[in-house]
Amino acid sequence: MSQVLITGTTGLVGGHLLRLLIQDRKVNYIAAPTRRPLTDISGVFNPYDPQLTDALAQVKDPIDIAFCCLGTTRREAGSKEAFIHADYTLVVDTALTAKKLGAKHFLVVSSMGANARSPFFYNQVKGKMEEALIAQNWERLTIVRPSMLLGDRDKQRVNESIFAPLFQLLPGNWKSIQARDVARAMLHEAFSPSQEGVNIIPSAKLREIAKSEA
Repeated sequence: MSQVLITGTTGLVGGHLLRLLIQDRKVNYIAAPTRRPLTDISGVFNPYDPQLTDALAQVKDPIDIAFCCLGTTRREAGSKEAFIHADYTLVVDTALTAKKLGAKHFLVVSSMGANARSPFFYNQVKGKMEEALIAQNWERLTIVRPSMLLGDRDKQRVNESIFAPLFQLLPGNWKSIQARDVARAMLHEAFSPSQEGVNIIPSAKLREIAKSEA
């Protein structure tokens, strides 16, 4: 049985993953710190605070596996600084908290194109986030890099509304992916005896794993 920490549960991938974790018999404890309280969820420790770092600090029980599904856009965040806080700082804070509580495996949602030296701000921040996590020397670090996410958001992102139909027609890693499939793949990887060290999973592989789990 495993004790799990997860952040980003109010988002698209995180919401699906939380529901899968609740149903999984291999999980006997879930801590899901959030900025606002979760609704219609039972059996989950849900400390919440507008400052997610303060909510994270309320998790005291030992953790085996941690998931981070935090992610926004510069438009949603409102500024470059706010985006960096959400997609870099809070992700690193989640990882540090999980490691302090004893987690051996950290799984994080990044993005296709993540590269710390990218000329594109979004990809650059994602790449720097990955580098920061790798520098923490996790026993197991799983980085998933989905393409454009599909699913029902409370507030649809403009770019996704415009480009989603196109991305469904693209091949390989460029093809858009359902958020629930990313969640299924992450859950599978969390409990699979895969390689130690850093494991980066591109979008096409995520779809393949999710299909085998369906």
